Amino acid sequence: MKKTLLKSLIQKALIEDIGSGDITTDSIITGDKIHTANLIAKENGIICGTDAFKETFLFLEPKIKFKFFKNDGDKCVKSGIIAELIGPAQAILKGERVALNIIQHLSGIATLTSKYVEIAGKYGVQIADTRKTLPNLRYLQKYAVTIGGGRNHRMGLYDMALIKDNHIKAAGSISKAVELVRKKTGFSVKIEVETFNLNDVKEALSNRVEVIMLDNFKLSDIDKALNLIDKKAISEISGNVSLDNLEEYCEKKPDIISVGSLTHSVKALDMSLKIK
Repeated sequence: MKKTLLKSLIQKALIEDIGSGDITTDSIITGDKIHTANLIAKENGIICGTDAFKETFLFLEPKIKFKFFKNDGDKCVKSGIIAELIGPAQAILKGERVALNIIQHLSGIATLTSKYVEIAGKYGVQIADTRKTLPNLRYLQKYAVTIGGGRNHRMGLYDMALIKDNHIKAAGSISKAVELVRKKTGFSVKIEVETFNLNDVKEALSNRVEVIMLDNFKLSDIDKALNLIDKKAISEISGNVSLDNLEEYCEKKPDIISVGSLTHSVKALDMSLKIK
């Protein structure tokens, strides 16, 4: 993520949290007394978001010093120290919640993604994210997916054409929708079509699209759909995939399985910041 975007996000988050001032910290702590604080993992997982964590405190106090014992992508264990901060207590306490919120959230995404990737990797299947991200956090969330070993689907509406059910209804058919996109973009833009049954798959194939998504297909129909596709397009499974049923879908050997829950409803990885 570009530094300017990261700093803008952090600035907005700090304004939201601190507002006109930190009543508690400003009442109790005066002066620039230096303290040491440790960032501690409270459960096992994958670390992600160290840059954002650091930049949050530096935005408030450029003199704060950091020592990271874990970097993005490293595993952490319960009670393990991830980082040490040395600086004014006021800045540490004012930045604590925003910094923790970001690194816990991103580490939660990386940790969950790694669990999907570990299972899917045994079958040669790639795990990808979706656009089901929190507003203004997409770049950070998608970065966390890559740290967990996953792949990014399109970043936004601008870098790939994904013809979904409402597009198809508006155009009248898959064929007409593809025709309209190609007329507008030529062959410079990759086209993916969301399909819901075998007839949709056949129509998408007849239009030579690059990617075919099997959305909420029954397991029994996935075999038939993949036989039709037969590597003539990239195959993607999406919808109702969880860690509990992931292996069943992986056994079908699609190219990609996309999982919205990697970003839209992930549990944060628990951490705490403790002044020594």
